[in-house]
Amino acid sequence: MSTINSVDLVQLANDIKAWGRKLGFQQVGISDIDLSKHEAALQAWLDNGYHGNMAYMESHGMKRARPNELVPGTLRVISVRMDYLPPDASFAANLKNENKGYVSRYAVGRDYHKLIRKRLKKLSEKILEQCSHLESRPFVDSAPVLEHALAEKAGIGWTGKHSLTLNRHAGSWFFLGELFVNLPLPVDSPVEEGCGSCTACMTICPTNAIVAPYKVDARKCISYLTIEFDGIIPEQLRELMGNRIYGCDDCQLICPWNRYASVTEEVDFYPREKLHGRPLIELFEWTEEEFLTNTEGSAIRRIGYQKWLRNIAVAMGNARYDEAIVTSLINKLGDTTELVKHHVEWALLKQAQNRAKTEKENVTSRKTLRLTRAIEKGLPRDA
Repeated sequence: MSTINSVDLVQLANDIKAWGRKLGFQQVGISDIDLSKHEAALQAWLDNGYHGNMAYMESHGMKRARPNELVPGTLRVISVRMDYLPPDASFAANLKNENKGYVSRYAVGRDYHKLIRKRLKKLSEKILEQCSHLESRPFVDSAPVLEHALAEKAGIGWTGKHSLTLNRHAGSWFFLGELFVNLPLPVDSPVEEGCGSCTACMTICPTNAIVAPYKVDARKCISYLTIEFDGIIPEQLRELMGNRIYGCDDCQLICPWNRYASVTEEVDFYPREKLHGRPLIELFEWTEEEFLTNTEGSAIRRIGYQKWLRNIAVAMGNARYDEAIVTSLINKLGDTTELVKHHVEWALLKQAQNRAKTEKENVTSRKTLRLTRAIEKGLPRDA
């Protein structure tokens, strides 16, 4: 083995990128650890309460912007991206079908956390074979890390106005991971920002959670509400959630750069039949055992059965009136938690309102049809 003093760091950096690609990462970049320019924005975001009830965001303070405080001795961060866009193109259609549950693209397949972390460990082992001096630690949404800022510095892409990383050749349908290392590797250069004057992501957001370019108020974000938030979803936001029961992709679906995204090579990220485009009633009537079985190895399992039911109840309330939906909701009332019961009662009220609206529309349609026929026949309009 070689020590740091005898290693050709330029060659090692090139080797790291080649090894990363062989491990299934579409891109590997290297950055230094100076994120000081992001500290003021991070503090302002926290001060505004945009992190909602994610107390861990605040408890770590500026450690998120100081990699060497998180892992002492860190000199560089190796950032990687892995595409997850599945070949199934029915997501937009499912979003428009209010009787089906919409699950974000990233979550319909295998949980990416373990998969990418395992690959990063293998990358670390390859580096260690060349340099015994290596000390490293992998991260995949598992610690206070400003992953988008690091990806930007490493040339993976730029931070879009929706706060996600964008790449000219891959859009935003990819996961990020980081390997903190103590090696003074040569760093990559950031790429040019490409959003320009486009505000499509801000305009399309159902809840107006993107309160300013590059600034998201998590308290309004559907992904936060359906995944991170443990409590009663604010009533004024429920109708805006539509049929989104886990996450939200709207800002990515509308982004022009995603026309260049490539379908993932990881079969594990392909949609599972039980999770993709399934009827709301079917999902709502899973027992807890079925939930655990059907979400095994999925990121969805982490929210737990009660939040799963809560989210689906909201979506059922937003669906067109359906007697079967009402029956399913009523059946759940007798044996559930207060959290779920609260949202089920709201959904039943919404279904009642939707029924009245449908009946009114039907009456109006019948009157319009009679009037049209009368005009066509030349009869008096009140005939």
